Amino acid sequence: MPAISQRGGHMPPSPIRKLVPFANAAKKRGTKVYHLNIGQPDIVTPQTILDAVRHTDMKVLDYSPSEGFESYRKKLVEYYKRNDIDVAANQIIVTTGGSEAILFAIMTCLDAGDEIIIPEPFYANYNGFSTSAGVKVVPIPSGIETGFALPPIEEFEKAVTPRTKAIMICNPNNPTGYLYSAEELNVLKEICLKHDLFLFSDEAYREFCYDGRKHISALSIPGLEQHAILLDTISKRYSACGGRIGAFVTKNQAVLDAAMKFAQARLSPPSFAQILGEAAVDLPADYFDEVHAEYNARRDLLVKRLTAMPGVKCPMPGGAFYAIAQLPVNDSEKFCQWLLESFSYNGATVMMAPAAGFYATPGKGRNEVRLAYVLNTEAINGAMDCLEEALKQYKD
Repeated sequence: MPAISQRGGHMPPSPIRKLVPFANAAKKRGTKVYHLNIGQPDIVTPQTILDAVRHTDMKVLDYSPSEGFESYRKKLVEYYKRNDIDVAANQIIVTTGGSEAILFAIMTCLDAGDEIIIPEPFYANYNGFSTSAGVKVVPIPSGIETGFALPPIEEFEKAVTPRTKAIMICNPNNPTGYLYSAEELNVLKEICLKHDLFLFSDEAYREFCYDGRKHISALSIPGLEQHAILLDTISKRYSACGGRIGAFVTKNQAVLDAAMKFAQARLSPPSFAQILGEAAVDLPADYFDEVHAEYNARRDLLVKRLTAMPGVKCPMPGGAFYAIAQLPVNDSEKFCQWLLESFSYNGATVMMAPAAGFYATPGKGRNEVRLAYVLNTEAINGAMDCLEEALKQYKD
């Protein structure tokens, strides 16, 4: 039998989806599963943007341009301007989800054997895409005791080597919910300018910032024009994860030219979802008010319930719709599997993502889980009832 590649063998499994078979088995047994393991919002996708696709008068579903429809990219210019990001349509490449934007950034800016610095814990697919490109991830640990704030500049300095080519951040952060401040972003600017590095900024959760705080884009920071690459998606913004439309945005022309080669190689991004994304830019200005208020209430409830449980720690997230909680267990992966295989409370259980999969440093996050507060408050209360009872029953 032919052997798979070393790359395939080294590709890490998704910490978000690896427990799915156990969840499916629990459902077949009749157990209700509260899914807090994945960032799939239950917020209804706006009807007007679905209607824009439904009412499209299209005789042939042909390829779109590799860079995406010009009409959509011009609409994105309007959207970004409203968010204090000044770019032109020809500085945007429409991608097949935010995932492809991440892959384009890594493939365009780093060679096999190069290094990318990422504060950990981080979105697990950064590790997967880096592995597929032969790029080494160099983690800079942040911790629950600081609420996962950006590590000190000295930690970045120690991590930089001649092979370092980029720093990657997610702001607001997945999986921690941490929102980077202007001061922290300026620390990253200093490092990038000093060592001539790219700054990849995943801004999928831009709209979801709490407590009166505002998101600051890496692409709006003076001096980073040739270093910053914005990675974006409509998935979370409009509760349209299945649309698979993202954006790769930069003012660096050499990077754009190189990324276009990868865009041409995959032919084009999905046409229908671009129509949906274009219509979304024209949603009423108050569209996010209700959505924001709903996530804010979910966040407050989740953290309140978690921190009331003996032995559980959970910093208050500043953005996105995720939280990392430290549990009084030795191995959260075993615990999460046990929840699905052997536990139920009032006919239900809860599914969470073991946090070790969001770390590159071996042994980190073993007693932590990521929770996505993408369910309504009634469901969150039900999930927390399950977790509270499970922690009383569980024996390591």
